[in-house]
Amino acid sequence: MSALTRQQAARSAQRTTLIGIVLNGTLAAVKAVAGILGNSYALVADAIESFSDVLASAIVWVGLRIAASPPTERHPYGKGRAEAIAAVVVSLALFGAAAAIAISSVREIRTPHHAPAPFTLLVLVLVVLVKEGLFRYAFRVGDSLDSTAVKTDAWHHRSDAVTSLAAFIGISIALAMGPGYESADDWAALIASGIIAFNAYHLIRPALSELTDVAPNAELVRQVRAIAEQVPDVHGTHRCWVRKLGFDHYVELDVLVDGDLSVREGHDIAHRVHEAIRDALPMVTRVMVHVEPVDQYGRHKLDWEA
Repeated sequence: MSALTRQQAARSAQRTTLIGIVLNGTLAAVKAVAGILGNSYALVADAIESFSDVLASAIVWVGLRIAASPPTERHPYGKGRAEAIAAVVVSLALFGAAAAIAISSVREIRTPHHAPAPFTLLVLVLVVLVKEGLFRYAFRVGDSLDSTAVKTDAWHHRSDAVTSLAAFIGISIALAMGPGYESADDWAALIASGIIAFNAYHLIRPALSELTDVAPNAELVRQVRAIAEQVPDVHGTHRCWVRKLGFDHYVELDVLVDGDLSVREGHDIAHRVHEAIRDALPMVTRVMVHVEPVDQYGRHKLDWEA
C-alpha cells in the first residue's frame, strides 16, 4: 500500500466500488434491453452477470465500510475481516452466476430460435471496452491499497468483459454462418460460464487465505526486519509474524538486545522499534515487540531465521 492513511485508503476503495456499481447498473440495463430486442440469449445472460456484479459490488462496498470502522473495546483489532468476507461472498456469487448461465445456456441450445440481431454486436463492443477499462482501474486501485475485496471486484469486471467477448464471438458466428448456427451465441454463453467459474475459484483463494491468517508476502516481513535492525541498540531480530486484517497489518516481532540492559532501557528500545516500523510502513497498524537477550542466540541462528 502506498503512504495513505487508513481513512484515505478506505475512501479510495469505496469510491472505486461505487463507480463500478453505477457503471454495472447502466451496462446491465443496456444489455438486457438489447438482448431481448435483439433475440440474443448470450447478451441476456451477460446482462444477468452484470446485475450480479451490481449486487456483488454493493456487498464489497458494505464490507469495505465495515472494515474501515475503527477498533472498539469489543473489537480491539477492528473489523478488517469484513473485507475478506465480502470477497468470499462475491466469489460465491460468481459461482452462482456461472451455474445459472450454464443451465440456461443448455436449455437455449436445445430450443430452436432465431439468430441474434446484428446491432447486438455494437452493444457488446461498447461493453467489452468499458468493462475492461473498469477492470484495469479497479485492479490498479485495489493493488495499490492491497485490498483483497477491491481486487476481487475488479476481476468480477474482467469476467463480465470475458462473457461479453464470448457473446460477441458467438453472435458473429451465428450471423456469418446463417441457418443452423443460431445457437452459436448460446454455446458462447456456456463457454463463458466456465470461464467465470474458473475466475471465481482463483478469486476466493486469497480471500480464504486472509481469513485463515496465511502470512502476507515475504517482502513485507523483510522490510519489517530491516527497519527494526536499523534502530540503535537492536542487534538483530528473531521471530517475525505478520497478519493482514482488511486495510491493516499487525506485526509480532522479537528483537535482540544486550541482555544486561534494564527493563526500562529494553522498553525504550521496543518503543523506538514500534515507531520506526509504523512511520516507514503506514499499512502497519500495530507492532507487538518482544525484547530478548542477544546472547541467547548466536549470529548463525539469526541469519538462518532471517
